[in-house]
Amino acid sequence: MNAHDSERVAGLLEDAGYLRAPEGETPDLIVFNTCAVRENAADRLYGNLGHLLPAKKAHQGMQIAVGGCLAQMERQKITERAPWVDVVYGTHNIGALPKLLERARDRQQAQVEFEETLSTFPSLLPARRESPYSAWVSISVGCNNTCTFCIVPSLRGRERDRRPGDILEEIGALVGEGVLEVTLLGQNVNSYGAEFGDRLAFGKLLRACGEIEGLERVRFTSPHPRDFTDDVIEAMRDTPNVMPSLHMPLQSGSDKVLKAMRRAYRRDRYLSILENVRTHLPHAAITTDIIVGFPGETENDFAGTLDVVRQARFASAFTFQYSIREGTPAATMPGQVPADVVADRYQRLVALVEEIATEENAKQDGSVVEVLVAEGEGRKDAATRRMSGRARDNRLVHFAPHETTPRPGDIVTTRVTSTAPHYLRADDTALEVRRTRAGDAWEARKRAPVIGDTEQAPAPGAPGSVPGGSVPVLLGMPGRRG
Repeated sequence: MNAHDSERVAGLLEDAGYLRAPEGETPDLIVFNTCAVRENAADRLYGNLGHLLPAKKAHQGMQIAVGGCLAQMERQKITERAPWVDVVYGTHNIGALPKLLERARDRQQAQVEFEETLSTFPSLLPARRESPYSAWVSISVGCNNTCTFCIVPSLRGRERDRRPGDILEEIGALVGEGVLEVTLLGQNVNSYGAEFGDRLAFGKLLRACGEIEGLERVRFTSPHPRDFTDDVIEAMRDTPNVMPSLHMPLQSGSDKVLKAMRRAYRRDRYLSILENVRTHLPHAAITTDIIVGFPGETENDFAGTLDVVRQARFASAFTFQYSIREGTPAATMPGQVPADVVADRYQRLVALVEEIATEENAKQDGSVVEVLVAEGEGRKDAATRRMSGRARDNRLVHFAPHETTPRPGDIVTTRVTSTAPHYLRADDTALEVRRTRAGDAWEARKRAPVIGDTEQAPAPGAPGSVPGGSVPVLLGMPGRRG
């Protein structure tokens, strides 16, 4: 969701006349799009803002803006702790950013502005997509759940759903631009339809995506087990362009802990969903989220989590040590687990997840995979002379192109020759390289005239070219047209 929002921020700013900062130059504008899920989010933000202070003093006219969930939570605290920040805006008024920047320049005063409800659905805002072959499509924002560990509902608000026709129109337009793959986004993506009273709307939307000519891959994230219905599984099975991958957050394998988390399902229900998915989609790769050390978690509760992990056989898992988030019910619960106990359980969980992921990936050895070639997936590609991308089940594949010249966005069919816990390797000659419209779009973007050297700038989230250290700069825009 934050990556989608960052693309919207970039689109808004480019639409207002800003240009991407060339590499090696100090930008005139730096935008932080923040997350509030982790405990250290605020510390990281204020640390980065502190690093930027010398650069701002040295670069007359530089502006700094802070948005996203942490901004919605901290509000005026940001300018109180970092008075050199020019604009603070929230999750509901992304579209106001250009206006707030202009007002801050005119008044020479920080602008802090929030709205309590969504003013414009983010997908209606301009976007500068980082990928010409893969796109995020938001189908809902906000969340109606009340998980006791999560701050997001209070920052994003209650669920708001887009109309199906608007979503499909956006996807059709993206495909027309060369996109092959879309990922449907929502805080609770499979509760889509709650606002307009159709609890089967998400399955219908998946099936409708299957009717869009030229759309080859459809993914979605993240569903909630409570709302995961059989019709969604059947839609995944029956719709060829819906990929056989599923991210299904578990959080805990203890019924007692799940109840304390207000997760609205229990371990047996969770495992039955996975069994049903694998009955209909035998080759699906299933991933998850797990929290260890939730208040009141005992060693027996943690053993229950390990047991579910063994039964579920996850392809991978995002694992987290519970951290207190101020403003959540869990923050004041009794039975906060000592940090050393949490750390020990976390290491044991990570070891088990990696052991199972290793075994599950090993089953792919010798299999034929269809890889959507991507940029930025393989950090060592240059050194290993490989390229990288994602298989249909979303496993990361590093492959040797040999004499072929696939482009990002092209499809490579190849055979897995070795495996590791987090990826597959395919070092034999590719069985097929299919050049695609998405690859054409990538090539056209690379050949396009560069205005203001925008294509040479760091991608959102990459270290920015700011003196005084490596500072994460989501968007650096070094000037205005005209």
